[in-house]
Amino acid sequence: MENNRALYKSILLSDTPLIDLRSPGEFAQGAFPSSQNMPLLSDEERCLVGTCYKQKGQQAAILLGHQLVEHDLPRRIERWASFKKNNPKAWLYCLRGGLRSRLTVDFLKEIGVDIELVPGGYKAIRRFLIDKLNIAPSQKNLVLGGYTGSGKTLLIQSLENGLDIEGRSHHRGSSFGKKVQQQPTQISYENQLSIDLVRIYETHQSIVMEDESKFIGRILVPLGLFKTLTTSPIVVIKDPFEIRLARLQIEYCDLMKQQYQDRLGEKQGWIAYNSHLLNGLFGIRKRLGSERYIKLTKVLNHALEKQISTGDTLAHQDWIAPLLKNYYDPMYEYQLQKKAHRIVFTGDHESVKNWLISQNSENECIKGGQRDMSRL
Repeated sequence: MENNRALYKSILLSDTPLIDLRSPGEFAQGAFPSSQNMPLLSDEERCLVGTCYKQKGQQAAILLGHQLVEHDLPRRIERWASFKKNNPKAWLYCLRGGLRSRLTVDFLKEIGVDIELVPGGYKAIRRFLIDKLNIAPSQKNLVLGGYTGSGKTLLIQSLENGLDIEGRSHHRGSSFGKKVQQQPTQISYENQLSIDLVRIYETHQSIVMEDESKFIGRILVPLGLFKTLTTSPIVVIKDPFEIRLARLQIEYCDLMKQQYQDRLGEKQGWIAYNSHLLNGLFGIRKRLGSERYIKLTKVLNHALEKQISTGDTLAHQDWIAPLLKNYYDPMYEYQLQKKAHRIVFTGDHESVKNWLISQNSENECIKGGQRDMSRL
């Protein structure tokens, strides 16, 4: 088992190409970043074989499986062989490393192609990753907090030991947090986060994560990591209001418009970008109150009109600024007061970054010293 764990870690950290033999439906529920779905059985075929297995046993199920794929088997074998040729270090797996994996290995051997199968299959690697997520609360971790527009995600991404729980969710966690790219499935999100954790813990003793609520969009932060968020020391970015406002103008307007148009084209991208901002404001209308919501919507529409006619996004600050002052800042101030006893450092963006880097370096020195002492 321990040897298998070392193998799983090696495969995941090296981004080893993986052939996922599970059906498309299984794959859609969750997968690994370096995997590609090349099923032995379609969803319908898998259902028929599974029913046959329960009613008549393994041999009857194998026979039925052969009959179902016989017409298309040469094409499927060629696809696996081509992938292996283009990715010489590739491995394959099915759900449990059982019949589907062994049959595929045999099919490939018949045409002179050798490929390794992952022992225990998808479920074994998934269990390995879940175990890694569960050990996070026992480490000396730090939480990065700060008012909206503080650039927390950018700072996390710049740190060697930063775990980007928000970025991996493809959502910024607020009413305006939806991104052009769809959120991953819950399982794929957990798989990717755990791989990130394994990679960080290879060289560092702790992680730094952004302060988040339990849900980021529709994604649930894994319970082990959420426990870390609610118990670890907090470092808070306090940047001037004007700097935060300028950041949000770029994030909410310049970047989002470009991303929508890159994905959907100029016309449809602009329509989607408009809807994104208006829906974001609509999503918090009850908290804003009817009068404030109507006023901000008018200001937002005016800013959009100016943006499409001149290309300038500065007018968006006219609705973002009151949103910060009257909604986001008071809400975060209230939340921060409840966590005041956990705050260990406060400063502007650059000061916090330097402090976090120094803490990481200090931890590594301690770790190195412990290693040296162990050799004496």
